[in-house]
Amino acid sequence: MTKQRRYFGTDGIRGRVGDGAVTPDFVLKLGWAVGRVLAKERNSRVIIGKDTRISGYMFESALQAGLSAAGVDIYLLGPMPTPAVAYLTRTFHAQAGIVISASHNPYHDNGIKFFSAQGTKLPDEIELEIEAMLEQPLKTVDSTRLGKAHRIGDAAGRYIEFCKSTIPTGIDLSGLKIVVDCAHGATYHVAPDVFKELGAHVIVMGAEPDGFNINLNCGSTEPRLLQQAVLENKADLGLALDGDGDRIIMVDHRGEIVDGDELLFIIARARQRMGASMPDVVGTQMSNLGLEHALAKFDMSLHRAKVGDRYVMEKLQQVGGLLGGEASGHIICLDKTSTGDGIVAALQVVAEIQQTNNSLHELRSVVTKYPQHLINVRVNKMIDLNKNAEINQAISSVEKRLGDEGRVLLRASGTEPVIRVMVEGIDATLTKQLAEELASVIEQELKN
Repeated sequence: MTKQRRYFGTDGIRGRVGDGAVTPDFVLKLGWAVGRVLAKERNSRVIIGKDTRISGYMFESALQAGLSAAGVDIYLLGPMPTPAVAYLTRTFHAQAGIVISASHNPYHDNGIKFFSAQGTKLPDEIELEIEAMLEQPLKTVDSTRLGKAHRIGDAAGRYIEFCKSTIPTGIDLSGLKIVVDCAHGATYHVAPDVFKELGAHVIVMGAEPDGFNINLNCGSTEPRLLQQAVLENKADLGLALDGDGDRIIMVDHRGEIVDGDELLFIIARARQRMGASMPDVVGTQMSNLGLEHALAKFDMSLHRAKVGDRYVMEKLQQVGGLLGGEASGHIICLDKTSTGDGIVAALQVVAEIQQTNNSLHELRSVVTKYPQHLINVRVNKMIDLNKNAEINQAISSVEKRLGDEGRVLLRASGTEPVIRVMVEGIDATLTKQLAEELASVIEQELKN
């Protein structure tokens, strides 16, 4: 039986600044524990990057102190996208990479996530080892072995060149007008330059971080202003990144949102068109049935993982796939990099636009999305969904009414006390009705 993790969630440690594990004293101890576990050799080094929220300065200093106390050298990147930290951890041959970020959350949250020397998320056993080390008293190494801090001044330039290298060298984006929304986050000094240097006419949004405005009414979780900007500027497309740059949502020239499911299909189809074998694509339980059907038209299969990029990666490794992602825009291209990367994923789509001479709207139109209706049922007690006869009978009834043109998903949230009820079907009105009926049954069972 897998031991329960005390601090680590599905993507590192995250929460409101000042609460629980998101405090400077805990993060100092965490830096020390990470140094002891991941960097056991002499002359070990750890890379640290952060997003633009104000608390990043505080946690950067705390991590630096803890790692130094463990005898580890620290290489500071400053504000840098999460996937850039993964990439630079590999190229600097560091023992680990650390990102100070709460991703798409508001500024008052923050978190710490880690990459291995290979630029991948840490396996469970390493996280458990770190948690065990946190229970030990912090012992500072002898002064002759204290870690030193260095700042990498050309980190952004290195990552920009890497991003550009993920598409064929002959691709020129001249003639494309692109609106880039950086969410006032870690990509503000990177993403616009990537597309400018490839020849695109770039209109920049969300690139004036002040420590408090990260993800505020902008970025991949709030693309409304991007949609307006695309229409007002008569742009060919828009890109919306999130605060740490590992998610991408796009907007076509008509101002319509193109989500992660549709982007995943476009990239998979592009790979196939270029001659790559692409039989296995990974999505999640929430991936739209329309994606599954669109892939099937081109002899590709969708494998569904639990929600979360960690589980998408696990499934990719299980099936031997190269492409996976979520509707939220977290897309993993393992043939290009080791983790989800919003800029790299966007480049694959833009390259396909240029190579096929099709608009983003035309490329996404192959996917006919099914209406989904999601209801969050709040719970105040645990309930085993699999063993409840009334709930299972209700699920069977809904599935029978949907037939082959829909599906039902019930899952307990990992972050809040709710059960998520999702019904997907070809008829929006029926889908909503069935979701409400199913949610009502669950609410009634919770009262019993």
